[in-house]
Amino acid sequence: MIDALDHIAIAVADLDVAATAYEALLGRAPDWREEAAGARHAWFQLTNMALDLVQPDGPGESGERVRARLASGGEGLWGLAFATSDFEETRRTLERRGAPSSEPLNLLSTDSWRLSFLDPGSTHGIPIALAERGAELTRVAVADKGVVHALDHAVVATANADRAAALYGARLGLDFRLDRTNPQWNSRLLFFRCGDAVIEVTADLTTPLSEAPDRLSGLAWRVADADAAQARLAAAGFDVSPVRVGRKPGTRVCTVRSGAPGAPTLIVGSDSSAS
Repeated sequence: MIDALDHIAIAVADLDVAATAYEALLGRAPDWREEAAGARHAWFQLTNMALDLVQPDGPGESGERVRARLASGGEGLWGLAFATSDFEETRRTLERRGAPSSEPLNLLSTDSWRLSFLDPGSTHGIPIALAERGAELTRVAVADKGVVHALDHAVVATANADRAAALYGARLGLDFRLDRTNPQWNSRLLFFRCGDAVIEVTADLTTPLSEAPDRLSGLAWRVADADAAQARLAAAGFDVSPVRVGRKPGTRVCTVRSGAPGAPTLIVGSDSSAS
């Protein structure tokens, strides 16, 4: 079944502008660029997943998908792709669970791989795909403690937490770690581990239960030192908050309030003073 989070896609109107911003945010250059199937891509390969910035650029299947997303929702977080070591068996299993997938596409980024999109009716508003890669990727960590090296978690906002639990836990088979209601935050939080990252589902307790579509609502990036990251981002011109103690024990965090196109952004680092 699903082994890890492979990549997250962000739809953008101007790839060059977005890639420059994310190079500054992540502290690293794109690993790969391509123009194919009517779309332009900039790919940032981190230690536990990748970020794919996509801009429509002429006719083609990929370009039409991105163009439709921009027309309906503007720039922003777009979709999730999960890696599987047994691509065809995972597709068969998910079809039996009510989530059939499209015919695989042969793609190229940092290596050759295949991608198959799950039926949109089964994913409650968020495009979700399965990814199979031809070889194990070399994911090089960086020495700079203020540079992003991994994704900590991606946030999914839902109006129906039980429906989300059925999708990510029962249907996709992710490791369902925690289901916690916190009246102080007016939210119910569900955590699903996927490889070395987490899908965090959040439901607002003040919003009536409904079948409204889910949406990707934010990314939290992992660094070794939150203070070093905050100083680096401030020097690069980002509107970034002061560092504070994180909700997760043993972490310190800061919020990037503007400058990261299409994605509310949190920076998460370890608290060296925590025992």
